Amino acid sequence: MNPFLERFWPDVHTKLITYIADAIAEQLPAGLKARSEEQVTLAETGEQDKTYRADVAVVDSWKQGIALSWQPQYDEGPSAIVAAEPEYCVVQEVEEITERWVEILGPNGKVITVIEVLSPMNKSAGRGAYQAKCQSYIQGGVNVVEIDLLRGGYHAVAMPYAVRDPKAPYIVCVSRAAKPHQKEYYQTRLTSALPNVRIPLRAEDRDVVLPLQQLVDRCYRMGAYWNENHANLPNPPLEEEEMVWVEERLKAAGLI
Repeated sequence: MNPFLERFWPDVHTKLITYIADAIAEQLPAGLKARSEEQVTLAETGEQDKTYRADVAVVDSWKQGIALSWQPQYDEGPSAIVAAEPEYCVVQEVEEITERWVEILGPNGKVITVIEVLSPMNKSAGRGAYQAKCQSYIQGGVNVVEIDLLRGGYHAVAMPYAVRDPKAPYIVCVSRAAKPHQKEYYQTRLTSALPNVRIPLRAEDRDVVLPLQQLVDRCYRMGAYWNENHANLPNPPLEEEEMVWVEERLKAAGLI
């Protein structure tokens, strides 16, 4: 794993979700399909986060790639609609958080498997909401695959903390709907390759394989992250043995 990718996680996360959906789609049996999904959460100060999926949206479209130029015309007639004065409008800064995941769907649109790639929000303030969402999927008979490639934050995947290898920060947890009392864990150390993960489908289907290391490597190539500054690692600090390994890799790649 490349720990420097954590500094660019919003972009890496978006790419990885797309690559996972593509890799899974190529292996699915007839009738199944993979879709990348997203929702937007607005984190407001002093209030509970709000999650939205639009019922009605105002969008702008144009032909030949040229945006329309439009200015409002103010009508002073009796039928005019007048906006409120600025002093009556309350303005508050909010943080927009986009959550993305992969769903495998059956012919009737039923969700069969959900693949989650954890974000920093899932391992901090949004940890409880994330865990509740995964639990609701499992209770609804949906397979859940959780992929945690972030060293920082709280433990959030459905794996008992007591069985966690403290030297293996990267975790994949697979919960199968057909075996609700059984979990499959993949734990990987920084200096090891990420695993090929078995992705469950319907009870009658064979698992498909997710080549996780190949997809992370593709994120690195497509994001051209070798052009970024490799002087400082994101927290938490590495063990001395891990730091030696990272420096050796950086030197071999000509990045330091």
